[in-house]
Amino acid sequence: MAGPLVGGAAGPAHQLPRSGPRTSGAEPLRNTNGCKGWARIGSLAVFTEGVVEGSPVGRRVVLGLIALGAAGVAVGAEVEEAVDKVTAPLRRSDPTGLTELIPGTGFEIYTVASSVPHLSAADYQLKVHGLVNQPMTLTLPQLEAMPQTEMTRDFQCVTGWRVSDVHWSGVRLADLLDRVETQPTARAVTFRSFDGLYTESLTIEQARRSDVLVALRMLDGPVSYEHGGPVRLYVAPMYGYKSIKWLGEIELVDQVDPGWWEVRGYDVDAWIGKSNGRDDQPV
Repeated sequence: MAGPLVGGAAGPAHQLPRSGPRTSGAEPLRNTNGCKGWARIGSLAVFTEGVVEGSPVGRRVVLGLIALGAAGVAVGAEVEEAVDKVTAPLRRSDPTGLTELIPGTGFEIYTVASSVPHLSAADYQLKVHGLVNQPMTLTLPQLEAMPQTEMTRDFQCVTGWRVSDVHWSGVRLADLLDRVETQPTARAVTFRSFDGLYTESLTIEQARRSDVLVALRMLDGPVSYEHGGPVRLYVAPMYGYKSIKWLGEIELVDQVDPGWWEVRGYDVDAWIGKSNGRDDQPV
């Protein structure tokens, strides 16, 4: 579930928790615009007409996309990811369950804001500041020039779905914290998305784990816009809402500040299988 698809008035999107505690007003905003138009999927194109969240899904649309998804299995990851983009609103408004037959990457995308800012690789900057001796603002090329860590781990959403064996690559958060020289009073890390609406947090000990990445690549390519690119966080041992998308700011602070979902009732320490009343297999 990771996060303004995570944003503010023009904020990003995260996987939406559908289990666990709820408080009044916890439901995210939904995009109610129709999805009429051509969508390119690799070298293929499909016309989607009048797809509105909450409206019935036409059988011909679903069956056509099942065939298209099957082509994605044969063609590769580019097609599969594009199929996910086209079918996301269909899955959320399909009472038949047929869309579950559409092959794809397995990720679900939800929104907590009506729109998400686009930042190109050339425009991207990551601000790292707070209780540090060497605050920095890093461009994407500067992040790419740092030592890269690769890992293959599952992604587990608190809503129950899981994507197995996702290949991730990026800068270990611990290496980045060493680069900025965290001060002894730094006890936690606050993360913010591009527009500042979606926030997350980790303790300094959690942030320094070897399986926490500032991810630049996933699914065998650069992190896409839909998945929170060009840079997102990946916290392997915790539920997806901790893996903030559209990462724009990292601040070292003296105490944990609960994030967007946590102030709405979700656990701050979101260990997979040991929090939020769930017993999923740990990653």
